[in-house]
Amino acid sequence: MEQNSEIKYIAIEGVIGAGKTTLAKKIKERLNAELVMEQFETNPFLEKFYNDRKRFAFQTQMFFLINRYKQQEVLAQENLFRDYIVCDYIFEKDRIFAYLNLSGEELKLYESIFPLLSRSLRKPDLVVYLQSNVDRLMFNIKKRSRKIERNLTRNYIEELSEAYNHFFFRYSTTPLLIVNSSEIDFVKSEADFDEMFRQIFREDRGIIEYFKPESRKLE
Repeated sequence: MEQNSEIKYIAIEGVIGAGKTTLAKKIKERLNAELVMEQFETNPFLEKFYNDRKRFAFQTQMFFLINRYKQQEVLAQENLFRDYIVCDYIFEKDRIFAYLNLSGEELKLYESIFPLLSRSLRKPDLVVYLQSNVDRLMFNIKKRSRKIERNLTRNYIEELSEAYNHFFFRYSTTPLLIVNSSEIDFVKSEADFDEMFRQIFREDRGIIEYFKPESRKLE
């Protein structure tokens, strides 16, 4: 298949458990791309935040903001060793969490910093938003059984899913592919991954497109 030559930097997004890191890794392998992954495990406040959102929201948010900025700053320069870059998040998604978890003076301080950091960062050539239902998200979270995620509640995932949908249905910064990913499996089904890959590199894709794979039961 002939690939869209304009797509060199792909960012994968989605709620916790949507499969963005899995998809990013598989695309990285196929393209021999540079892989940039969100370093959530280095955030010393994250587990505390999942236990007490109100108390640890600001510390968690600011750590992620600075850490994501440092990662993304490197991408402002063209990569001299790889033709492709695949990232499992976009910098702008930081605001989804900020508006969900911060309030009052915390949010005001955050909004005074975010624009200063975001203005010089490189934009992806394509963002892929994996939109999944809450049942599938909770299933994936439970299945992978990360210690840090064990106290995540269904209510929080529902809030987060709603916030992501609100953000991406109004997103216009870059070309966007919205994928209904509730009933596809990039790990077990190579056919599912091949179809996703074709959709990403379609020559005739518009600025914003929605891809809904054929429905089937997952195990």
